[in-house]
Amino acid sequence: MQITLIQTGKTKFSYLKEGISDYYKRIQHYINYSEITIPDLKNVKNLSVAEIKKKEGEQALKLIDRSAFLILLDERGKQSSSEEFAEFIRKKMNSGKDIVLLIGGAYGFSDDLYARANDKISLSKMTFSHQIIRLIFAEQLYRALTIIRGEPYHHS
Repeated sequence: MQITLIQTGKTKFSYLKEGISDYYKRIQHYINYSEITIPDLKNVKNLSVAEIKKKEGEQALKLIDRSAFLILLDERGKQSSSEEFAEFIRKKMNSGKDIVLLIGGAYGFSDDLYARANDKISLSKMTFSHQIIRLIFAEQLYRALTIIRGEPYHHS
């Protein structure tokens, strides 16, 4: 069983890179985890938002195995507490299917990605940049894994 995070565009700020790297190492202690970064599209100034989302979606779909359980990190997804998120991840891990989580680009997801998605989750009612959400997600995934293992990182 593998958990993969797919994200669009590089993380540009060193403070975010450092935090994400720290959680990436922690997460790998618990599970097979990888991150894939889809390069930013080039020459987009003449493209509409819909065209950008479509092209980003096409790139992402090429990376997602048909049998994987796809979860979009989406502002319209369901919200949960850290404990509820841990239980959600535990159930998905027990299913035996690979899990792919996807952070979209600045404009969100294409209709094709919404159609392919098995679930959508939201980490907050607030809107965050697609770069900052990477760090927030990494911390929450690590927190979920420690909750699943009954370790003392999370305080109720």
